[in-house]
Amino acid sequence: MPSRILLIGLMSLTSLALPLTAAQAQQSDSVSMQEDAAPTAAYEQSSYTAPTKSVTPPSKELITEAILQELRNAINTDIVINSVVNQNKKYGDMTQLEINDLDQEWRTQRTQDNQPLIAATLSNPLSSYLTRIQAHSLGLYTEIFVMDANGLNVGQSNITSDYWQGDESKFQKTYPVSGTAIFIDEPELNEDYGNWRIQVNMAISDGEKAVGAVTVEINLTELQRRQDLGL
Repeated sequence: MPSRILLIGLMSLTSLALPLTAAQAQQSDSVSMQEDAAPTAAYEQSSYTAPTKSVTPPSKELITEAILQELRNAINTDIVINSVVNQNKKYGDMTQLEINDLDQEWRTQRTQDNQPLIAATLSNPLSSYLTRIQAHSLGLYTEIFVMDANGLNVGQSNITSDYWQGDESKFQKTYPVSGTAIFIDEPELNEDYGNWRIQVNMAISDGEKAVGAVTVEINLTELQRRQDLGL
């Protein structure tokens, strides 16, 4: 009897190890494919969809007189005015060729490790002040830079692509116009961050005389959000 039981046990184990028939294998593969497809389908259904970027910019009317006055208060300070006046004295007699050479030097240094002109500008007291202003805005101001009477950068919160702004509307529609001139540019979509930004450009004056200009880039999307929340 024990030998018969052992024989039956061995036959049972052998039957478990027998290869599947073609039909059984096909059925097993079908079940396996269905099981593999289920998690994939569930993943596809739960995949995150990025929010659609707004194609319509917030209104320029968000830049109210209160916003402009806040900018004036930040810019009409001794550190700003004195820095511009001092650079005007330093570079006041520069020719356009010399200005172009400085601008090219800046552009070249942007691609190099050695950046004496850029480093000197970013580390001066005015740049430090503008960087603090930008930081205290908590995301509302995305860039601030101050220009002298030639349109050359005096101080800035970020590295600009060029050193000379004298051929751009931000300078041409402010400093040469009057000491109180303001030019608000059109909103532009920042593709990297998916928000709308706008540049507010203002002349800088020492008394009634224009001595330079400033550009403050504002996150218009953030400004709209704060307005909607009543902040």
